[in-house]
Amino acid sequence: MTAGSGSAPPDDASLIEQSRHEPEAFAGLYDRHAAPIHRYVARRLGDQAADDLVAETFLAAFRQRSRYDLARPDARPWLYGIAANLIGKHRRSEVRMLRALARTGVDPVVESHTERSDAKVSAGAVSRALAEALGGLSAGDREVLLLVAWADLTYEQAAEALGIPIGTVRSRLSRARRKVREALGGCDPTIPQEEFSR
Repeated sequence: MTAGSGSAPPDDASLIEQSRHEPEAFAGLYDRHAAPIHRYVARRLGDQAADDLVAETFLAAFRQRSRYDLARPDARPWLYGIAANLIGKHRRSEVRMLRALARTGVDPVVESHTERSDAKVSAGAVSRALAEALGGLSAGDREVLLLVAWADLTYEQAAEALGIPIGTVRSRLSRARRKVREALGGCDPTIPQEEFSR
C-alpha cells in the first residue's frame, strides 16, 4: 500500500506485516501510538521514566513483530500490554509517586499536561485521596483500572493487553472501582459523568 494512493491508511496489522519485510514500515506504528502510550506511562511513572519506557515498549514490539497475530487489526492492546509489563518492573516507583502525591497533593505529571483533556478522569484525579486510593490497590487491580480509565481500552482490549480472561478484567475493575469509590466518599473519577471535588 502506498500513502499517496488515496485509499484508507493501512491498519496496524498491515503495518506490522509490511515491517516484517520492510522494517522501516514499523515507524508508522510508532507514529500512531507512541504519544498516547507516553501520556499513559507518564501518568503512572512520570515524564522521565515514560521517555525510556516508551522506547523500550516499541523496541520490544519491533523485536516481537514476527509473533504478532495479524488477525488483530488494532495493535493498541498489544502495545499497552508490553508497556504494562515494563511498568510492572517499576511498581515501587509508581507506588512511591502515588504516596508522595497523597502527602503533598502536588502531581508534577498532571501539572505538565494541564493543556491536555483526559475525558476518563476528572480534574480532581490529582487529589490526595485518589492518589492514596490508587496506591492502595493491588498491582493487578490498578493495572486494569488505569488501562480502562487512562488508556481508554475496552474490557476486551484490557484482557488482551494483560493476557487474562475478560471475566478477570471485570472482577478486578469492579473491585478497584469499589475501593476507589469508598476512599473518595462515593465518587468515582473513572466515570466521566461524575465529578468530585478535591
